[in-house]
Amino acid sequence: MQSELIVRQLGIRDYETVWHEMQSFTDNRTEDTTDEIWLVQHPSVFTQGQAGKPEHLLQQSTIPVVQSDRGGQITYHGLGQQIMYVLIDVKRHENLNVRQLVTALEQSVVKTLADYGIEGYPKPDAPGVYIDGKKICSLGLRIRHGRSFHGLAFNINMDLSPFYQINPCGYAGLEMCQLADFIPAQDADCDKVSPQLVKHFAEQLGYNVTTC
Repeated sequence: MQSELIVRQLGIRDYETVWHEMQSFTDNRTEDTTDEIWLVQHPSVFTQGQAGKPEHLLQQSTIPVVQSDRGGQITYHGLGQQIMYVLIDVKRHENLNVRQLVTALEQSVVKTLADYGIEGYPKPDAPGVYIDGKKICSLGLRIRHGRSFHGLAFNINMDLSPFYQINPCGYAGLEMCQLADFIPAQDADCDKVSPQLVKHFAEQLGYNVTTC
């Protein structure tokens, strides 16, 4: 049986503001609340996951560091990176657990890359999506009362240099890449890529999509 999914385009929004809005949405939703995806870009910010270790921030800069409640270690968000937050009632879906939700998110990116003729792949021991050993998408979730928030960060066409100030996702020397490294820059655009990303995610979990 298909269920409804509301997709919201938030544009460019401050990380902490959207984070607290996700917390509020999750805490106040009911059994009947429709699942949502929030598509957003954040101005430059480092976010540190719950298990994040301070030593993975290699140097201080003017970029703020926010201690978040998502899983994972430190990562970077900036303009030109497509964030997809998934506000899903996991327990409402039959045969869906957290690992399967992570897999669905990873496969959404893999399938989107395939639309451009690019081979991406997940790693079983390091969540996210990779191309030739370089990471193009980071992933971090929080589950509260069986409901998810946070999501994925897909590098589209951005300044990757801040990643050199950290050990991305806690891995020293991990190289990052972006879609613009593999296709013409004019096609590496968040507004062009995000519909494909949402379509592939919705197909995997059997959603009917409504865009707001």
